Amino acid sequence: MPKKILLVEDELILCDNYAKTISQHGYEVITCHTKSEALTTINRRLPDLAILDIGLGDDVEAGFDLCREIRALSPIVPIIFLTARDSDVDTVSGLRLGADDYLSKDTTISNLLARIAALFRRANAQLLTEDTDKFERGKLLVDKDRFRVEWDGKKIELSLTEFWIVHSLAKRVDHVKNKDQLMLDSNQVVADNTITSHLKRIRRKFKECDTSFDQIETVYGVGYRWKS
Repeated sequence: MPKKILLVEDELILCDNYAKTISQHGYEVITCHTKSEALTTINRRLPDLAILDIGLGDDVEAGFDLCREIRALSPIVPIIFLTARDSDVDTVSGLRLGADDYLSKDTTISNLLARIAALFRRANAQLLTEDTDKFERGKLLVDKDRFRVEWDGKKIELSLTEFWIVHSLAKRVDHVKNKDQLMLDSNQVVADNTITSHLKRIRRKFKECDTSFDQIETVYGVGYRWKS
């Protein structure tokens, strides 16, 4: 059964071109051109992955609203922003809302397809594994089978990307992981500043649960590690 991808894009010709190309690679593409149309589709049935533009018509932040809506319904549905807005502010905003990737419309269709495939591989990893992968590191509990992270008994709401980054760091305490290794472990290829943004958001979520949280250490010029 083909994976269902929601594509939200208000430029009709561009939307049609993206949809046709993505469909040719074995996916079922559902297209929406407005926020209201997309909200109806999302609330009827969640897609397996969503590709969102930010500005839709006169609504300059429609994509951000849709991202919030999807994340409220599911913490694990992969979300990609595909937009002409490529400023650092917009990129960080999108990732803070829980998106897994953020691409400029200047990107090639081959790159977009690679990102889609990588996110699906990562999403399927937890479903395909048969072994229980559950470990504790002090106050931290990571349960891969249930896709759950807890800190001091409280659940931390993480996106798919954030979960795999925490899993990668905490699996081997005090072992430094560089950004390339974190990208490999999270099954995606992103810019350095995207990994940095994900880590900032992870720290913020843990600090919202525990203001004294400081387990993720930056080893300047090398990478990051989960402290013992």
